[in-house]
Amino acid sequence: MSSAFHVSLLWQQSDLTIRLVALLLLVMSVASWYLILRHGLRILRLRRAAAAMDGFWHAASFDEGLTGLASAGDGAANPYRLLALECRQSVQHHQDNREDLHGQLGLSDWLSESLSGAIDDCAEQLQGGLSVLASVGSTAPFVGLFGTVWGIYHALTGIAQSGQGTIDKVAGPVGEALIMTAFGLAVAIPAVLGYNAFTRINRRVVARMQRFARQLHAYSLTGSATHPVAQREG
Repeated sequence: MSSAFHVSLLWQQSDLTIRLVALLLLVMSVASWYLILRHGLRILRLRRAAAAMDGFWHAASFDEGLTGLASAGDGAANPYRLLALECRQSVQHHQDNREDLHGQLGLSDWLSESLSGAIDDCAEQLQGGLSVLASVGSTAPFVGLFGTVWGIYHALTGIAQSGQGTIDKVAGPVGEALIMTAFGLAVAIPAVLGYNAFTRINRRVVARMQRFARQLHAYSLTGSATHPVAQREG
């Protein structure tokens, strides 16, 4: 490739607007890859948590099942443990506050609402940052296109002022300006692919959480989950 099309020449010959566009695309790219890596690591932790969740019902007791879930992590990295804790605490709270207004609700209704709220909170955490990927994927091509249009305008204006309109004088500046469109696409494509992949994976995780919540709900209504409540984890 001729040195006339070298990226460094685009930076040297460009004006402030093109440089700002290039910096904006760089920031968008860094933000996208940071979120892609962060969600990728979270998915690996969620797979460990899902494996621990599959073994939860093979434990001898609820406490032993919680211990197995805890081995796979805590917090947002292990939503299944959060659901199990929410189940236990909701049952205990319902028993200890029968005289309150919400105590008039049946255990089934109270537990359903509590587990649904916990699933919503976990799902919101899983979605964190995906809106940024969606925004980058949808706007980066247009940012790059704006840089190209402005660059071509800037190049043609310079050529017109110099009075040298030969093909070799036009091709270089215009070709350099077209690089901005390529930059925009290079930023947008990973963001779009990452957003689609993580959205699909998050739907599967939420479906697993809903299934686990239904199992916890059924287990709690048998009364089996009400005995070890005094030892619950805070």
